Amino acid sequence: MPVTDEAIDKIKGMIISGELAPGDRLPKEAELAQRLGLSRSSLREAVKALCLIRVLDVRQGDGTYVTSLEPNLLLDAMTFVVDFHRDDTVLDFLAVRRILEPAATALAAQHMSDADLAELRRLLDELDDAPTVEALVANDLAFHRKIADGSGNPVLCSLLDSLSGPTTRARIWRGLTQEGAVAKTREQHTAIYEAIAAREPELARSWATVHVAGVEQWLRNALGTAEHPA
Repeated sequence: MPVTDEAIDKIKGMIISGELAPGDRLPKEAELAQRLGLSRSSLREAVKALCLIRVLDVRQGDGTYVTSLEPNLLLDAMTFVVDFHRDDTVLDFLAVRRILEPAATALAAQHMSDADLAELRRLLDELDDAPTVEALVANDLAFHRKIADGSGNPVLCSLLDSLSGPTTRARIWRGLTQEGAVAKTREQHTAIYEAIAAREPELARSWATVHVAGVEQWLRNALGTAEHPA
């Protein structure tokens, strides 16, 4: 095992074992290197790597700390990678969203608070009959973000957040080119909201599947047309 990987593994082991907890400061570099049987240079490289993925936080003049280790923080690295997707992988992202979003919607039907449900209704009502594409997409993102948050599962919510970038572009394309996109979005959002409000998780799951699959199918057709013009 390369020495830097070994150093990362040993620091990770300290966190997993509970020797280092979220918010704890690491021992001084010389002390920690000696304790772990590492060179100071390999320890420094390990700390840099763990800072990049938000496991550690170096505070100038204060020391190195374990972060909160909250899912949204740790999944930032995934969002960074996702941002480099190519257009031809958007369908793959939508396919993953089609797996995760219905699950989040079903959980929201079980766990979403009445206050969050009222906020979801407000988001549904604030979209006017002829919104701009920007307003339509922003409302769509906010609507689904509220549902993911209402699932009560912060990891699932963070994963869906990380997928929002690539799929946002597909939503914009659809809003610009598909006739009736606004009416269809409003109709399906209403059905999703009503299923959540009725505390019907399987119905909510079904409508969310229909909703995401519709965007996916539209994009599949649009890309097929672009590749094989009449």
